[in-house]
Amino acid sequence: MKRPRSLTGRLANMRVLQTFAGRALVFGTALVIAIVLALFPERHLATASFTPTDRDALGLASTLGQLGGAGSIFGNQAAVEVALRIGNSDGVRDVVIKNSPLAAELKTSGRTELQRYLRRKVEVRSLRGGIVLIEMKDTDAERATAIVGAFQTAIESELARVARRQTAYKRKVLKQLVKEASDELAVAEAAFDAFRLQNRYPDPRGRIGALGDRVTFLETVIRSKEIDLARAREIYADNNLSIRQMQAELAALRKQFAEAKSVDPQSPQNVSEVVRNSSELYRLERDLEIAKSLYNSYLRFLRGTSVEDLTADANMRLLELPHVETKRQYWLPAVALAILIALLWGAVEAYRLRPVRGERAEQEPVNV
Repeated sequence: MKRPRSLTGRLANMRVLQTFAGRALVFGTALVIAIVLALFPERHLATASFTPTDRDALGLASTLGQLGGAGSIFGNQAAVEVALRIGNSDGVRDVVIKNSPLAAELKTSGRTELQRYLRRKVEVRSLRGGIVLIEMKDTDAERATAIVGAFQTAIESELARVARRQTAYKRKVLKQLVKEASDELAVAEAAFDAFRLQNRYPDPRGRIGALGDRVTFLETVIRSKEIDLARAREIYADNNLSIRQMQAELAALRKQFAEAKSVDPQSPQNVSEVVRNSSELYRLERDLEIAKSLYNSYLRFLRGTSVEDLTADANMRLLELPHVETKRQYWLPAVALAILIALLWGAVEAYRLRPVRGERAEQEPVNV
């Protein structure tokens, strides 16, 4: 009789497994050991959960918007990813090692061993809805709860540190921008004041507007005087004192009107002065308005960084404090081993009842 080619056949034909008692002893003992290892020592699952918060959830969106602290430094979508990356970082594990009695309990002070232990035991993962879950399965419930709590505190502190560092960088940039905007504002104000002193305009816009209205006013007065003169000539002769006086006034008004309409740059208070000074005034006012707008905007954002510092610690909303789950925990490798042993035992029993056809033909004697 040839040896069976299949692994199940070879296993079933082992001498110790020829009888059911032998198979029950071997597989049953291994199955009991695997089940005991899956149940004992009892393992406890410590968990804690939180969700990264934003300013809207804290009711600070309107306040920060008014003070210039617009938007989260991470963004709504990236908040969970940032929390996960920080939670799985070596820096957070170093803080946990420092703030927990883990080194004394494990009787080791090596950073590498403690880092590997936490990396293997603690899992930081995300759930639906932007929830971050911290889990640790261990035989010591108190140690697991303490380490999960230390992780939660370390993540919160690290998020606050990152927020403060980003705010400090933003404040540094804004201070430089405020300084530059202040210098530009001083230059614009000096140019505007020099224009006022040069042209002796206490109110430049009002003065230029008055010069522009002067032409229309003189034209209206001249027409009125011409009508009055025509009426007076119907009554008096040209050599009349009233006629001469009205003619003199009309001549003076026409001279003023001609000077006002003149484009000679040397003549004061004329159209040329209005055009030249109004263009210069609009340019200076535009530069001054832009400088003021930039300065006020940068200053408002700079003030907003102070509020961002105050809210840096309010970076997460705790959903569950560190606690131990009441559900029974099993050691999954032992559970998988128990299932494998049970399947193998069942395969051997099935083979014993009905071997594979090819192997059965080889085992049967041939009658000649």
